[in-house]
Amino acid sequence: MTQKVSSTMLASSGTLPAWDGSALTGLSDGITKSASDPTETTNPAGGVGTVWLNTTSGEMFSLTDATADANVWFNTGDGIGISYMSATGGTITTDGSYKVHTFNSSGTFTVTTGNVAVVGDNVEYLVIAGGGGGGASPNVQTGSGGGGAGGYLASSSFTVSSQAYSIVVGAGGAGAVGSGAGANGVNSSFSSATSVGGGRGGSQAGSIPGLDGGSGGGAGAYGTGGATNNGVAGAGTVGQGYAGGTAVYTGPAYGAGGGGGSSAVGVNGTSSAGGNGGAGTANSITGSAVTRAGGGGGGTYTSGTLGIGGSGGGGASARGGAATAGTTNTGSGGGGNGGATGTGGAGGSGVVIIRYRFQV
Repeated sequence: MTQKVSSTMLASSGTLPAWDGSALTGLSDGITKSASDPTETTNPAGGVGTVWLNTTSGEMFSLTDATADANVWFNTGDGIGISYMSATGGTITTDGSYKVHTFNSSGTFTVTTGNVAVVGDNVEYLVIAGGGGGGASPNVQTGSGGGGAGGYLASSSFTVSSQAYSIVVGAGGAGAVGSGAGANGVNSSFSSATSVGGGRGGSQAGSIPGLDGGSGGGAGAYGTGGATNNGVAGAGTVGQGYAGGTAVYTGPAYGAGGGGGSSAVGVNGTSSAGGNGGAGTANSITGSAVTRAGGGGGGTYTSGTLGIGGSGGGGASARGGAATAGTTNTGSGGGGNGGATGTGGAGGSGVVIIRYRFQV
């Protein structure tokens, strides 16, 4: 039997009788409680406006975009003080919940707030050194080697703290002129990560060999000197790049070796063709895949197929005139030259890119 509460009863007692809510259903405080933060793939049935409470940290989040597996949660409460990273320096772009700092020249990366507690003080980085310059051909039967790519270093988790970090972006090495030698690329660095400049391309056989570097320079071929004067290719640095290709001393092409790339050895020259530059490496740190750090192509003397640059910005070789430079801010090697005269292509400058999460 259901008891009715009258005004007389309230007046005499001054209090309400106890209620039994055990049979009530469908009631909720509207808050989802969990020991962890929501993620982009947290797909709540309530859609936009869903409130999420992290019972470990006290952080409160509100769902502002309910795109399946790409949800955006806005932090509405500080809880115990979890703070996402903020920093300055370079050219800053946004990729979803990540900030990307791109340094096309030397500068300073300053962390002003470190991730603490649950989040962690971690960044991703890509550090590429300057590419090596391509070799050139003196007035002899010579095909000159392509420049090696700058050293390629990448990390998906590197710990930082609230301080200023010096960023060095290495320049590309100069291409050779006439019977002279080109130059190696310059190192790039961020904190403890240092990538090695690419090796220059060789010419005039052993007198101007391809040099070691992040990736090695391609060997030059010296037709009049025979096998004993055939050029030497440079070696790559372990974990950063590959060796340059070898050359041949027989014509008609006297093919020089391609410069090493960050993911492949430079192609060997042959009697009919210069070697192609070694391939570069694709990386999506900016939010889309970009290939960088390819080797320069090897040159030939009077005929034959000229070597092309490796993927990622390697310079193509030439026969006389000027070989193609490595693409700027890719760390790619310059192309080698051939013929009676000409200049090697300069190496491309390097780049440093840093990425971190700045919001949920």
